Formats: sequence, structure tokens, C-alpha cells
Amino acid sequence: MKKNISLFLMLFFTVFTFAQKTVSGKVTDTDGIAIPSASVTIEEPGKDAILAYGITNSKGEYKVTFTSQESNVDLKVKAFNQKPLTKQISNSDQNMNFTMQSEATEIKEVQLKTKMITARGDTISYDLKAFNSKNDRTLADVMKKIPGIEVSTDGTIKYQGNAINKFYVNGKDLMEGGYGTINNSLPKDAVQKVEVLENHQPVKILQDKVPSDQAAINIKLKNAVTMTGRGEVGSGFGAPWLWNVKLTPMFFGQKSQWVVNYKTNNMGEQVENEGNILAFGSSWEGRRGNVSQNNWLSVENAEVPNLPVKRYLLNNVHYLSANYLTNIDKKKEWELKANANYTNNAVERESNTLTRDIQQGTQFNTRFLNNFYTDKLKGELIFTKNAKKGFFKNTTTFSQFWNADRALAERAGSIGNEALESPTSSFQNSLSTIIPWKEKMVNFKSYISYQNDKQVLEISPANYLKIPYKSPTDTAFTTIKFTPGTTALQSLRIKSLETSHSANISFSTKGWTFTPQVGIDFSTDRLITNFDGITDDNKPDFSSPAYENDLKFTKINPSASVGINYKSEAWNLFSSFPVNFNSMKAEDAFRNVSKSLNKVTFTPNIFAQYSFASFFKASVSGGISNNFGDIQTAYAGSILTSPGGFSVMDPKNPIPETTTKNGGVRLEYRNPLNNLFFNVGYRLSDAKNNLLATSVVNPSGFSVIQYIELENKRTNNSYYAEIGKYFPKFKTNASFSYNNSVSKSQMKRNDDLFDTKTDGNTLGFKFNNTYFSWMSVDFNATKSWNKQSNIYTTGNLGKSESYNHNLNVFFYPLESHTIGFYWDQINSKLGDTKFNNGFFDVSYQFSWTKKKVDFELKWMNISNRKVFEKIDVKNATIEQTTMQLRPSQVMLTVKFNFK
Repeated sequence: MKKNISLFLMLFFTVFTFAQKTVSGKVTDTDGIAIPSASVTIEEPGKDAILAYGITNSKGEYKVTFTSQESNVDLKVKAFNQKPLTKQISNSDQNMNFTMQSEATEIKEVQLKTKMITARGDTISYDLKAFNSKNDRTLADVMKKIPGIEVSTDGTIKYQGNAINKFYVNGKDLMEGGYGTINNSLPKDAVQKVEVLENHQPVKILQDKVPSDQAAINIKLKNAVTMTGRGEVGSGFGAPWLWNVKLTPMFFGQKSQWVVNYKTNNMGEQVENEGNILAFGSSWEGRRGNVSQNNWLSVENAEVPNLPVKRYLLNNVHYLSANYLTNIDKKKEWELKANANYTNNAVERESNTLTRDIQQGTQFNTRFLNNFYTDKLKGELIFTKNAKKGFFKNTTTFSQFWNADRALAERAGSIGNEALESPTSSFQNSLSTIIPWKEKMVNFKSYISYQNDKQVLEISPANYLKIPYKSPTDTAFTTIKFTPGTTALQSLRIKSLETSHSANISFSTKGWTFTPQVGIDFSTDRLITNFDGITDDNKPDFSSPAYENDLKFTKINPSASVGINYKSEAWNLFSSFPVNFNSMKAEDAFRNVSKSLNKVTFTPNIFAQYSFASFFKASVSGGISNNFGDIQTAYAGSILTSPGGFSVMDPKNPIPETTTKNGGVRLEYRNPLNNLFFNVGYRLSDAKNNLLATSVVNPSGFSVIQYIELENKRTNNSYYAEIGKYFPKFKTNASFSYNNSVSKSQMKRNDDLFDTKTDGNTLGFKFNNTYFSWMSVDFNATKSWNKQSNIYTTGNLGKSESYNHNLNVFFYPLESHTIGFYWDQINSKLGDTKFNNGFFDVSYQFSWTKKKVDFELKWMNISNRKVFEKIDVKNATIEQTTMQLRPSQVMLTVKFNFK
């Protein structure tokens, strides 16, 4: 492995250091006046391929860096109303000035053609028309075809394989990271172009001082004031009656913007995730995240197939959201944003699994029928000032959950009813401000979070549970025998308070920015749990301290750090060198347990990126992090976290410690001149733990999870590569991707301690074509090979393969008429066992072009496939599972734009 890393690093640095040359100078006219916006390109003689390019600034200055093995290259200069210049120069560093002759030309006819991809500095612009097909309706539909960009079903955008940090519309961040709604509902006809802002620093006062390695997306609309939106109303039949309603009006003005969104359906479309925060901005803006429950307890869950959600999701969802932004001052520096969303969702799920336990030589059946009920409300109020002379941002968030889960469970012949009630209340406030002070900047950040979770898990009858048990006097595990007809009840309550405060001062000189910082984090959690149950032999005693918790867990973390950043035309560097004083204490007066940890840690991290030859970016990153556990790993009593078994912590165990080291290298190439993008890289991580999770599993699959003090490691190494190109002549976008990941870890199961290794390989291919006026094609495919090995899964038993593809073909036989064909194929293989699952849909759409209204009739799951089958190999088991799917269904939908 070390040999492979060394070879990769040698190739990595050789690529961008070999034969780099820079040509710079100034372009003027015959009067000596600078010519701005002139293009300067470097080409190899006799070849119609641009190696590198540059644009003159307002002073007529240019700088072009290129790489070529030729002894001479052609330098070409072009500008409006000037005679083009071409000069052959030597392949060397040099300074060359040019004087251009004016050339006035009488133009009888002018035909303007917009370039599909243009670049200026760190901004790459895509003309949406160049990637549009007749069946596309929304922004997301078109963006999926742009080279270098990936779009998920919930609207998530990745550029060059990495998540974006901001999503703007006309330069404004209305959605604050929850941009999925706009991406999936903004009509394509309202958009002029999509801009990728590379190395985007969203805090304006930090631009040119603190660099960023992430990109942002800015959507430029055709009109400065735009009232638009998208709607759908559909009805159909399958079992039962089906509906689908989507109403998303939008307004984008110069002073204010708003989006209102209501979506409801019971036909398998997952719309509630559009409200998730997908882009988190900069850490200088404070802390933001997707608020979630502390889900300690759960019912037993049915398996989910590896399929598009629409194939299996049996839902009944109502999702309502509203987002509003307005400027509250004349300079348009201060913004007020108010966001709110409400979700009411009911999901049904069912699966049957045959499990073969290789270690114990047994097998058993499980069947789970679930009903999940989600009922949650979230509100957010944000005040922001983002200006060159100062920054302020305060975010207040409130969330309330009233969730409930149900399960009818059957395991090894025993049947039980399971119910979980889990209400949660949470409140967060994040404040960050940056104040200029002479030549320096002072930053204050404050974060406060309070959350109250209450969970009650009920299992009836209690004798469904057959959980392993060992008393202090026993030498082996037996099975807890619950009294027939009784009920088992696990209750849990946790109250959490977290605060974080910091202050820093930044000063810059010659591209360098130094930021010393001090801060203190404090958190306290209170956990109270209780288990009630009756056994036939009064063994174990559930009223004993072993099955109760009354724990207080406190963390205090003062820290001091210095950030060092550098930004120039070619280099981006940001790093942090923090020293942390970690102090934590776990106290359980109920069982007289008290343990603490006090430790000083140094956790540096660094990222450096070098841009060269106009189109290349090379980067290296690395860091160290420490995690000392939390209340979820510090309690001392047994908790029935699932009806499948107890989770037990040993009071004698120390506080968990995990030290992780990570590093990576990456090379990117993006050339808007020939529409070619690629990236290749390597990542590695090494995590060392002082505790190891162990399990005791009986022949029916019920278990007890324990933690023992034993140093263990988890390592992961991965290589990845992706290349994509758009062929304008054929209106085709194609990309290939490859990923190899090798992970190693240790585990202990039923007193057997063993190493496990997983080697996974994935090859991906994407293709879309709009060359023919009567047809368009979208095709995505992935092929995976995985090998898992330990003392139980060796040879063919540990080898598995899978193949997935999604094919969408649209035919346009007549104007305004579209026929669609959809094919999802999911194949899996383990040894000689194979499962092939194919799904087919057809659709007919009539477009009322004048009114921008579509009428669609769609038949889904034509073959009426009702179950999905798969086979999995785990560390010591083989599981063959059958999962319930949506039946065949027919939908008639009317789709329209609001304007």
C-alpha cells in the first residue's frame, strides 16, 4: 500500500511540475491605450487545440500558464474591433507585449451565437439552452446533463464530485442551503444561465483573504424581477386510489424573494427531503445543521431495497414549506430571512428475511411489517449583513417532532407488537459577526442548543423477546424468560444543553492571513432510563440498578488555535493548528459510578491547492481529530435499544477515545473550451479506538451488545476517478467514474475475535444524447464488485456483484407529443445465487405549448412486480431478503408553470 501511495504522489506532483511555462505582458492599441477583455490563447502549432488561455484585465495585462512538450507554441491575441495577432514563441517563461491594429469591418448581417460554456477567473458559466432536451421542464432536469455536475433526486448538487457550499438565485441565498425545492421546481424557461463559482468564499469581507476549496452555484434568471413556479396535479389508480399534487410558486425580485411549496402524494414520491439543508456555507457564518432526534430506541425495521424510492415507498405525505427574504436597509446589505416547513408522513414497509448464521450453524426467519408516522414542524429566523466592510449573521431555529413508529414482528416463530412514541423539542441559536478594526478583523461566534427527547418503547407480549442473559454468578449466557401475556416497557429521557463561544482576530499581509483564536465549548446531558418487565423465574431482576440509568455527562473544552491562510493567483492554502483542553465527566449517583477524562490534544488540519496551466488544480489535505465519546457511550446500565436486544455498558470501562488521522491528494481538470472535465484522487484514514463493540447473539438473532476495553483500529483507503465530456457536435454528454475502497477493522462475536476486510470496486457510466429531433436518451449504469473476508466469509462466500442501470428514452413522433420509455434494472449475485429485477414504465405526454401545460398519462411497473429479492453477506451471516414493492399503477397528471 505504501508503494502505491508513493507512486501516486510521484505521478501527482510530476503532472503539474513538468514543463510549466508562463507568458505575461500587456496588450495595447496603436495609441498605447490598454485593451481590456482581449483573449490570449496558447496553441500547439498545426493543432486546433487550446492548451491554455487568459483574458486581459482593465489595464490590458494578461498572464497565461501552460504545459507543452513542443519546442515552440503559437500565441494568439483577439479583441473586438482589432486585427487578430498570431505569433510563434519559444516554450519558455517570458514577458511579451503586443500592439494591435484597429480593424473596422462593415457588417451586413449579424448572427449571435452564445457559447455553451464560458469561463472568467473562478466563474464558469453554462448556457442552459445548449443542454436542454424537449422533455426537460425544470432546472434540475437540465443540470443533470451538464458536464462536471451531478444532481440527486432530492435536488442535491455536486460539482467535480464534491458538494457545493452555496446556492444563489440572482446572487441571493434565499434557501440557506435547503435549495432542493428550487432546483426541482424552477422552470427551465426562466433561467438564462448557470454559474459555477469555484473556490467560493461566501463571506465577502474574507474574500481574497481566507480561501475555500468548495464551489457554489448561482442561477441567473432572464429577468431581474421574475414571478414563476411549477405545479402538478395528478390522479390515478393502483391500490388504493392515488393522488399527486405539487404547487410551488416563486418570486425573485431585486429587494425580496420568496418560495411557497406544498406537495402531497401517496404514489411513492419522496418530497419531504427537499427541505433538508444540503449546503452548509462557511464555518465563519456560524453553525447550521439538519435538526434530528436522538434516536436511541427503535422498533425492528423492515429492509429497504436498493431501488429508486418510487418503486417501493408506500407513503401518504403532506409537505408544506415557505421561504422569504427581504432587504431591510437602503444599501441592501441587511437581509431578513424567514423559513418554515411542516411534514406529515405515514410510511408502510414490509420484508421477510431468511438468515443463516455461519458461526453458529443455525438459521431463522424474520418478518417485519412497519408503520412509520412522521409529524414535525421547523421554523427559522435569520438576520444577515454580508458586506465588504463587515459581517453579521444570527440564526434562530425551533423544531418540534411528534413521531411514532409501529411494528408487527415475527422472529423464529414468535410474534410481537412493537410501539415507539418519540416526541422531541429543540432550540438553537447561532451568532457570528466579523468587525473590521483598522487593518484587522475581529470575529465573535456564539452557539446555544437545547434539546429534550422523550422515548417510550413497548413490546407486547413480552415473551416475544428471547434475549441472552448472564448473571454475575453464571458462566454462560441463558435466555431471559418473560411471563406470557405481559408487556415489556423501555422508557428513556435525555435533556441536552450545548454551548460554544469563540473570539479571534485576523490580520493580513501580502496574501497571508493569520487568525489566532480562543474558545470554550460546554455541554451537559442528563439521561434517565428505566426497563419494566416480568420474568417467570424472577431472573434477572429488572428493578436492579443494572437496568436503570440516571446519568449526568459534562464536557468542558477550552481551546486555542491559529489559522494560517494564503491566497494568490495560483495558490489557495488554509490551515488550522488548534490545541484542545478536553475535560469530561460521567456521574451516575444511582449506581455510585463516576469516571472522568482530562487530556490535551493537538489536532492540526491543512488544505493546499495549486492552479496551473489554466485548466488544472492540484490539492493535498490532511488532519488529525479526536473524539472522546458522549453520553451514548458513557452510561453504565442496560438499555433495550431495540426489541432485538440490549445494549450494555460496563461501569468499569474508561471514557471512549478515538483518534483519527486522514489525508488525501486530488487532481482536477476542467476545460470549458473543449468541454472536458475530470478529477482523480486518493484518500486514506486511520482510526484508533480504546473500546471494542462485542456482541452475543443467540440462534434466533436476539443479541446483547457490550463494549470491552481493547485497542483496535479501523482503516480505509480509496482511489477514485471521474471523467466527463460534452460533445456539442453530437449533443452528447458522457462520463465515466471509478472507485476502489479497502477497509479493515476488528470485531468480536460470541467470544470469537477476528479481523474483517472489505474490498469494494464500483464503475459508473452516464450518457445523455439529444442529437436527434425525434428522440432523446438518458442512461446511467453502475457495476460493483465486493469482496469481504474474515474467518467466516472466505472464498466465493465473500464475493458479491451487482449491476444497476436506469434508462429513459423519449420519442417525439409529432410536434407537442412525447412517448417515454423507462427501464430500471437491478441485478445482484452471491456465489451461484442470482437475482435479476427489472422494472418498466411507459408514458404519453401532450404539450399545450402556448399555455405551457403538459398532460401526461403514465403506467408504472407494467409487469406488476410485487417483491424485490436480494442476498447479503455480513460478518458472520448470510441474509436472503424479500421486500414489498409498489404494485402496478396508472397516473394522469397535468403539469404547468405559474407564469
